Amino acid sequence: MPVENAEIADMFDEMADLLEIEDANPFRVRAYRNAARTLRRMPESMASLVAKNADLSALPTIGDDLEGKIEEIVATGRMPALENLKRTIPPGLVALSSLPGLGPKRVKLLYDQMGIHDLKDLTRAVESNEILDIPGFGPKLRDRLRDALGKPPPIADKRFLIANVEARAETLVAYLEAVPGVDEVVVAGSFRRRRETVGDLDILVVAKDGKAVSDRFTGFEDVVEILAAGSTKASVVLRSGLQVDLRVVPRQSYGAALLYFTGSKAHNITLRNMAVDRHWKLNEYGLFSGNAQIAGLTEQDIYEKFGLAMIPPELREDRGEIAAARRGLLPELIRRDDIRGDLHAHTDWSDGSASITDMGAAALALGYDYLAITDHSQHLTVANGLDPGRLARQIEKIDRINATYQGFILLKASEVDILKDGSLDLPDDILKQLDIVVAAIHSAFDLPREDQTRRMLKAIENPLVNIIAHPSGRLIGKRAPYAIDMERVIAAAAANGCALEINSQPERLDLNDVHIKAAKAAGVKLVLSTDAHDPGSLDLMRYGIDQARRGWLEAGDVVNTRPLADMMRRLKR
Repeated sequence: MPVENAEIADMFDEMADLLEIEDANPFRVRAYRNAARTLRRMPESMASLVAKNADLSALPTIGDDLEGKIEEIVATGRMPALENLKRTIPPGLVALSSLPGLGPKRVKLLYDQMGIHDLKDLTRAVESNEILDIPGFGPKLRDRLRDALGKPPPIADKRFLIANVEARAETLVAYLEAVPGVDEVVVAGSFRRRRETVGDLDILVVAKDGKAVSDRFTGFEDVVEILAAGSTKASVVLRSGLQVDLRVVPRQSYGAALLYFTGSKAHNITLRNMAVDRHWKLNEYGLFSGNAQIAGLTEQDIYEKFGLAMIPPELREDRGEIAAARRGLLPELIRRDDIRGDLHAHTDWSDGSASITDMGAAALALGYDYLAITDHSQHLTVANGLDPGRLARQIEKIDRINATYQGFILLKASEVDILKDGSLDLPDDILKQLDIVVAAIHSAFDLPREDQTRRMLKAIENPLVNIIAHPSGRLIGKRAPYAIDMERVIAAAAANGCALEINSQPERLDLNDVHIKAAKAAGVKLVLSTDAHDPGSLDLMRYGIDQARRGWLEAGDVVNTRPLADMMRRLKR
């Protein structure tokens, strides 16, 4: 069974975590993290590239050393360097680093100065107050750790980033389409609704010979466990732990089954209740009046029977979409080709892997009119942030590059840190020379809710700030949003004319869909950006589009669907 890109990326992320705890060279740590990010967005598997003898070192962020490790993992499923490092670092230390207020450096302090190996050791040190003897560990941090250690472990509910299962889903679709007599294969469920994470995959197949489909499905090379196998239903678990469920249906029930298995559960319940009110019955086999099927061949047929416009899968969450469909008020959802440019991208001037010229070329290849170069500011030293002098030199370089373009422009910008007190990381005189100022929080995630909110509001009220990047600070499955009053943030953004970003990185997707819809209702200006750190990551915009559609956005709600002059006018404070 070939190793998936996500598995290699997980090994690289784990390597980076352990290296941070070991206090290794930060550039080495960053190399693994950047490579993991590249692997997760690669459309082609590393296994297939290795089989073709492709030059992996030519890929963004993958050098000769990491190329060798990828080839090693593909060949053996193992990474000896990671296994060796695990033997030198107690396994409990990684779990410690996930606690609030404990980054790798503090975990190393705990280990070096008190011999704390795991959660049990830490609990003892917290309860005895011995932890206060370590520099930087005060009463507030002790209390936060005591609170976190006292909470019961979360109930296991493993979910997967949609970007991490997309390639496997596409492979399965193509694999099942090869069965003779198969007419249709589609992935339904939360995957089709484009939720940011999925718990499993639901695959729907239209075919006459269900046994042939089921046999091929359970024989897929990545299957490690067969939970059920029948001529109309089958379930398997893949090596990654992802469960995949198969349903084989006849053509006349395809629309009903697709509607049913796409969900959401709440959306389906509302429709079923509407059927009951009309003395009908709706299930995965069709819409029935008595014993007669009156709809079910297509989803649209069913919606039309209820007097509803066809509801896009992304909206099927029972958040007002049925009422909107009844009144003809469904939004005309934004599409990928509505985007005219990207307003958040990094280069090798900070923590990106490509030159300004290469990033511009990639944006041009996507048909964009503009790309904002938003390298980090000086406070983010781990990202090689730019001080005023370096930023001034970058501005001059962008001007020279722009002189070579026609019909395209690189916008001079910066992702400026919002400091703990809400002030910006760069002086006003250099910020005034930029076309766009993108402000973001990258530190002090543990501030109390009121302090964090006040910090963000101060940045929003700063007339030099055009956009707030990844406003909640979350990393899905890794870091919860910081404590912040998003309702007040949205209201302040609307009142001050400051745009909020929908960050398209699959592990961010920040704002989330609920906050996007609330921001739209409040009249907030929104931008869709990728936060790309290499040319290929500009294509991650599709995940931001999914999120925007789930938040009911139309093209007109997003600033960077506009031509350059109009876009700049809308961002102007």
